[in-house]
Amino acid sequence: MASKLLVDIHTHVYLPRYAALLRSRSTVPFIRSSTTSDGKLDERLLILDHEPSGGRPVGPQYWDREEKLKFMDKHGIDVSVVSTANPWLDFLPASQAHTLASEMNEDLEEYCSTSPTLQNLPIRRLFGFGLLPLVPEITTTSLLDTVKQISRLPHLRGLIMGTRGVGKGLDDESLDPVWAAIEAAGLVVFIHPHYGVDPKAWGDKDNGHVLPLALGFPFETTIVSALRHLCGVFDRYPSLRLLLAHSGGALPQLSSRLASCIDHDPVVASRLKHDARYYLGKLYLDAVAYGPEELGFVSDVISRAGRYQAGSSVTEAANRSLGSRRMLFGTDHPFFPPLSATEKWTSVVENLEAIDTVQGWSPADKDGVRGGNAVSLFNLAE
Repeated sequence: MASKLLVDIHTHVYLPRYAALLRSRSTVPFIRSSTTSDGKLDERLLILDHEPSGGRPVGPQYWDREEKLKFMDKHGIDVSVVSTANPWLDFLPASQAHTLASEMNEDLEEYCSTSPTLQNLPIRRLFGFGLLPLVPEITTTSLLDTVKQISRLPHLRGLIMGTRGVGKGLDDESLDPVWAAIEAAGLVVFIHPHYGVDPKAWGDKDNGHVLPLALGFPFETTIVSALRHLCGVFDRYPSLRLLLAHSGGALPQLSSRLASCIDHDPVVASRLKHDARYYLGKLYLDAVAYGPEELGFVSDVISRAGRYQAGSSVTEAANRSLGSRRMLFGTDHPFFPPLSATEKWTSVVENLEAIDTVQGWSPADKDGVRGGNAVSLFNLAE
């Protein structure tokens, strides 16, 4: 049954065309190639300034489809909805970004459409998120053309987006025609961080990449999600489907504080039709949180959203089973690999264990988070 599939919705690929571009560069982002003392090729990916250890080692698992399928087979993953990883096209001029987005969307469709099908179901094992050329000076026409392209490619079921939009953030009113087109096309928008927060926030002590990745990326997601609430995008486009990386960052924890601050600020309060907590029920979140208590808490926060709709008379306690329907399994492959080739990936093992042990989720809820919710959201059975 499709509802019993294990579906990974947070899994990345650097398509060969994109990897070749990164190899041609000498400033961030780029892939640095060198030869080790024993004559082997050593490639390092640098996507942020001050990458620790001279960048992360990269290899075929970043771009080779067979490596993606081997990873899926090793961990029992039936279907993956893959996305180009950050920094996407942020570093390119508008004309080049538009051309490359079109080419990479076609590449990704080929990557997915020629993948094998499941043994017992006529479903491809790979689907994808397309790319928008969201860079400063891009025209609205270019963006709308790309939305049309993605919607025409049958194995692309959404698009991945960073947090800067066309340079002014995702609350920029100039993006309204783009949101309208995405909503009309029924595409899912996967919002994923890249820039983190100001590096000065981490102090002078060298802590490697721990704080930027563990806290900086989720804080970036938190900020951009809060800005989207403040600009009222869900009031204007109520059917827009947004998926947030890393379980929404700190937004669930801070949502009531956010709502209180909005209530005390008439400038912002006048923009919104509902209490800010209502809009969390409009979001989808990945379940990349690594712990059952975190997943349970997030599902509680999502499930209470209905009581904050304007005019609502709902008073029932939060039902985390209801909230689980907005959460979807992910692995963040190929990042954070195991130290030994024989080991399973921690991001798979711990996130599946977390789903399995959430208190208050029924077996059906857990099946939903593992894959059933993704099958429905992305129409994978069609």
